[in-house]
Amino acid sequence: MAHYFEFNNVSYSKNNEHILTNVSFIIPRQGDTVSILGPSGIGKTTILKCISGVRKIDQGTILLKNKILHDAHTYIDPEERNIALSFQDNALFPHYTVEENIRFGIQKSLFCSKNKNGPLKYSMEDLLELFFVPELKNKYPHEISTGQAQRVGLVRSIIHNPDLLLLDEPFANLDQNLKDKTQKNLKEILKSTGITTILVTHDKYEAFYLSDYCGILLQGGIVQFDSPYNIHHIPNSKEVVEFFNRGVLIPVEVVSDDTLFNKDLGEIKGKLVKKYEKGEQVNLLIQPEDLEHDDSSTLKFEVVDKKFRGTNLIYTLQTPSTLQLPVFVHSHHEHLHAEQEKFGIKQPIFIDHLVCF
Repeated sequence: MAHYFEFNNVSYSKNNEHILTNVSFIIPRQGDTVSILGPSGIGKTTILKCISGVRKIDQGTILLKNKILHDAHTYIDPEERNIALSFQDNALFPHYTVEENIRFGIQKSLFCSKNKNGPLKYSMEDLLELFFVPELKNKYPHEISTGQAQRVGLVRSIIHNPDLLLLDEPFANLDQNLKDKTQKNLKEILKSTGITTILVTHDKYEAFYLSDYCGILLQGGIVQFDSPYNIHHIPNSKEVVEFFNRGVLIPVEVVSDDTLFNKDLGEIKGKLVKKYEKGEQVNLLIQPEDLEHDDSSTLKFEVVDKKFRGTNLIYTLQTPSTLQLPVFVHSHHEHLHAEQEKFGIKQPIFIDHLVCF
């Protein structure tokens, strides 16, 4: 069965610099949301521009609903792709009010020959309320903030009811409280309307919350494309681990199909994600939630740092061999530890997914 959207072996260069090299990913079904995560300047926004048609690719194929948008022989103009964009530097028409900017999106939808989707189930007034900007209808872009302009641009893109919605850091200029509320409403809108979406973001929690799939873009290519759960718990390379910067790799020996050994921690049991030979030396990923705290344990290490995150703390423990291990503890835990105190680790150690490299 054909996928709803395909980005196949796409390469793009600018001024003889390779920005994208043989990048591939898919959106399996209509209504899915895919996030592209990666460091600044790696080419995330370029992917959106190639999909929209404002950048012409050097090679590869872009397909939407089993129709070729761009390959070596075909190029569909941006205005005929029925794709809506909402970029970080939102380009509202300065001489139009907010309402007039949004109505432009509605008119674009009506006159686009490729748009067979009909009107969106949400009205302009509904969307303005859901994105917390109902009072801005009669204001001009220079009279509103950057964050408000982003949300107006989002309304204009969504109300188009496109075959594909492209969002570039749509919440970059919002405070956390407003961001959380807006993300919740956006997710509800996308799922209830079935609008297929590609989201570019630096925020992995935003990507994990909104997305059915995530792609990690590093060094010009997608190095992992998977569900948010697997991206977090089962990264497929050291590069992905380093990008998220949320765990440490410790040396272990493979004892059996379900057991590893580290000289500081002892035996570690769980399910090995990859198969290794007995006696093989590998590095095991330890994330903060993998080790459990136990005040009564005889396995204790020194606290060398702690980070308070509101609902939780992340302690950093140093072992005799100078490994530094992160451990998650709920902030209401009855015994909070100070630096240089001893901190117990629950035994036997069991980790669901033993991710090794």
